[in-house]
Amino acid sequence: MSGSDARALSRSLLDLCRMRKLTIATAESCTGGLVAGALTDIPGSSDVIDRGFVTYSNDAKRAMLGVKAATLTTFGAVSKETATQMAVGALERAGVDLAVAITGIAGPGGATPGKPVGLVHFAVAARDGRILHREHRFGAIGRIAVRQRAVVEALRMLMELARGPQVTKKPRREAASRLRVRVARSPRRATTKRRRPPRG
Repeated sequence: MSGSDARALSRSLLDLCRMRKLTIATAESCTGGLVAGALTDIPGSSDVIDRGFVTYSNDAKRAMLGVKAATLTTFGAVSKETATQMAVGALERAGVDLAVAITGIAGPGGATPGKPVGLVHFAVAARDGRILHREHRFGAIGRIAVRQRAVVEALRMLMELARGPQVTKKPRREAASRLRVRVARSPRRATTKRRRPPRG
């Protein structure tokens, strides 16, 4: 995964968001703002990118993104739960349509039992309530490589949510259920009308 991969993805994402009129915020820990940097490297990105939060410390995650202290204590900074709360916090505080969060261990130090160097948690949240989480274990491939791969994965996840949900299925089901109710009622009315004349 090279810088050219991130640049190509950034262009595609920005084009898609412009077309769909979507705005983006980022919340980054181990990547230190590299996702926001990759996006804002593209000219004209200001009509899509709203802001970026670099929350390297736990205090910053709590203060800037509203990550709960209990979440950090129970699951740790590098976890699905923290990444999800970071993404939701960025979404709410920025008032954007999409937000991505990254928290991980880029190395060479920082590993703990069960959480090796190269472990990165990603979360993307959308204004319509969709939330996507992924965990990657890139391995001890070097700090720069882990961060570069994390940027590419974050951009891919944003692309996935930017393409939009398949909303068409829900209205069709509702319409079908309403039609069934109407069809069920009409025979009942017909039978009651037929029964009335013999009684008279």
